[in-house]
Amino acid sequence: MANLFQSVRGFNDVLPADNAIWQYLHNTAAEVFAAYGYGEIKMPLLEHTELFKRSIGEATDVVEKEMFTFDDREGQSLTLRPEGTASCVRAGLEHGLLHNQQQRLWYAGPMFRHERPQAGRYRQFYQLGVEAYGIAGPDVDVEIIALSARLFRRLGLKDLTLEINSLGSSESRAAYRAALVEFLQKHEASLDADSKRRMLSNPLRVLDSKVPTTREIVKDAPSILQHLDDGSRAHFDGLQQGLSDIGIPFVVNDRLVRGLDYYTRDVFEWTTQQLGSQGTVCAGGRYDGLVEQLGGSSTPAVGFASGVERLILLLKAQGADLPTAAAHVYFCTLGEDGERAARKLAEQLRDQLPNLRIVLHAGGGKLQAQLKRADRSGASVALILGGEEAAKQSIQVKSLRNDAQQINCNWSELSGTLAGLLGL
Repeated sequence: MANLFQSVRGFNDVLPADNAIWQYLHNTAAEVFAAYGYGEIKMPLLEHTELFKRSIGEATDVVEKEMFTFDDREGQSLTLRPEGTASCVRAGLEHGLLHNQQQRLWYAGPMFRHERPQAGRYRQFYQLGVEAYGIAGPDVDVEIIALSARLFRRLGLKDLTLEINSLGSSESRAAYRAALVEFLQKHEASLDADSKRRMLSNPLRVLDSKVPTTREIVKDAPSILQHLDDGSRAHFDGLQQGLSDIGIPFVVNDRLVRGLDYYTRDVFEWTTQQLGSQGTVCAGGRYDGLVEQLGGSSTPAVGFASGVERLILLLKAQGADLPTAAAHVYFCTLGEDGERAARKLAEQLRDQLPNLRIVLHAGGGKLQAQLKRADRSGASVALILGGEEAAKQSIQVKSLRNDAQQINCNWSELSGTLAGLLGL
């Protein structure tokens, strides 16, 4: 029979086998972020549309083509958040966290963009984000990059490249923008359609084009690093020195730009060659003007976001040792006395071994059928308890993943036996 319903295109289910990896990634990130003094903040999925128009920029692809926007019953234009930084700034301003203060914040959750779904890029996608406010120097830029590097090491990711660039101040970027437009106009006939459209509205995005002919043209474009003001140059030098001091290798890529208008000065990306065209696994930079732009006082700020789906794709591609949702133990029972005793014993085991994942068989059936179900469950050990064992307060312990001999164990020794077998 055909399914009546399927998920909306680009909105994916996360099944238990993968959800164990998601939880592992989230918990690891929470530990790393806490180690640097970052506190978690949760923001709503819906925001007023104007928040993103004002922060991201109306000429960006995100605002022009990718946002999920609708009018509510009161006629207000609302948008499912396409990214987290604007929401984080809004929350900080609304709750008085940013004025004359330093704040280190992180968040995790779904974002929404109406893009063409492909591997690692969905219309509902999840991000880990980190933001630091109130610190003007490059030292905090170094800190959040070091934080991201530590997260990737903890996850066991390898072969990532850190690329950095500076977009300068708004004034120096305006001067560079004029030089870039002049260059692009000379090659307009050879540009792809999207780059022709962006040439006047958002010319820096042309540098990020994936079209081979356009990429070849922009190789000869003027470098933004030649147009930096003194303050931005000193800041970028400080970033490079700081990264060198703590042994984080990097590549200066003067074609690296970000797709959101609020970025200034230092920007960076962590990239991989193992995910095809979706090679960016983490990206961020400075956005010193955004807090003021959204109604606050002038506040320096820097942050990054990393896509959870892409991190998981990369973990799998690199064969990382990933957690599983499978139970440790499958508890087989025979007869009413065995079922009643097993129910009580399973609860005792959960008390004694809080990390133990144990499935208690339900629905009856012969032992052979139960053992087949135990094997399919992925459990490492099967426990077998019938009325005769219950009367003696003993239990059979059977390994499902190796040839270890089946043993008979007293209830009083069971938690210790399982802890030893399972490494708990």
